[in-house]
Amino acid sequence: MRRAALVVTAVVVPLLVALLVLVNLRDDGGDGDDRPAQVQGPATTARADLPVLEVPVPPVTPETDAACPAFMTDLPIELAGLASRRVLSDTPYAYAWGEPPVVLRCGVERPAGFVRGGPPLIQLNGVQWFVDDSDPDRYVWTAVDRPVYVELTLPAEVDSEPAIALSGPLAATMPAQEPQPGG
Repeated sequence: MRRAALVVTAVVVPLLVALLVLVNLRDDGGDGDDRPAQVQGPATTARADLPVLEVPVPPVTPETDAACPAFMTDLPIELAGLASRRVLSDTPYAYAWGEPPVVLRCGVERPAGFVRGGPPLIQLNGVQWFVDDSDPDRYVWTAVDRPVYVELTLPAEVDSEPAIALSGPLAATMPAQEPQPGG
């Protein structure tokens, strides 16, 4: 039931916002002026025209349902110059940008290498990240100081800019807590 409500919200809310924006762009003011409205500011970016990306996610837990929705609804359409792309997932807690993809998953398991005495954490904009660089083709950044783990997989050729950009929304939507490394 919650999943259906999230899907409806994810579809209906953006459509209502778009409709309101379109209605408000046209300000007739009764003067009969039918010229296009002058809109200033950055251009909006549509999703990239890329194939749908299948993203495996762990089963939803009550903690995931409590923590992830606020963060997932605050994600940018463009991240570090990469346009978002559609994903196929068993939950609404996955998102991706660009090709090769930058993939975000909310509510993942604790990373295997995140143990006491392991590599130091990297703090970005108030979020502590564990970085697994064991695969030469990709880096897996995991926020380890939130109620649930949030994972960001970056292709090796992408720098830390996506993690920096997502740290602010993550810190704003999920409370910090002390990291709990494994044994």
